[in-house]
Amino acid sequence: QVQLVESGGGLVQAGGSLRLSCAASGRTFSRSGMGWFRQAPGKEREFVAAISWTGGRTDYADSVKGRFTISRDNAKNTVYLQMNSLKPEDTAVYYCAANGWGSSERQYDYWGQGTQVTVSS
Repeated sequence: QVQLVESGGGLVQAGGSLRLSCAASGRTFSRSGMGWFRQAPGKEREFVAAISWTGGRTDYADSVKGRFTISRDNAKNTVYLQMNSLKPEDTAVYYCAANGWGSSERQYDYWGQGTQVTVSS
């Protein structure tokens, strides 16, 4: 059974940093694209970042470009999201997605349960 488990969320002040991790089990995703999405209260889930299976190609939402960095360690079957210069509007539940590519939820086959990120002003 495939599982994606996110960790690293929490409460941080504006301007601070967090690093999210997503550990996959049940199968390897070393040859699959992976991504991060987020959902703020009362809003639809939105794309944050994606990374190709080699790590050589990445894509970001305009709202996080220059502040967030997605990376992966295929040996650990894990993808990361380094979030710097956090803003209150980054507050959301962050979800890891696997076996896909792009900015649409429909392009991914597997999802984690999410980790809460709260940025205080």
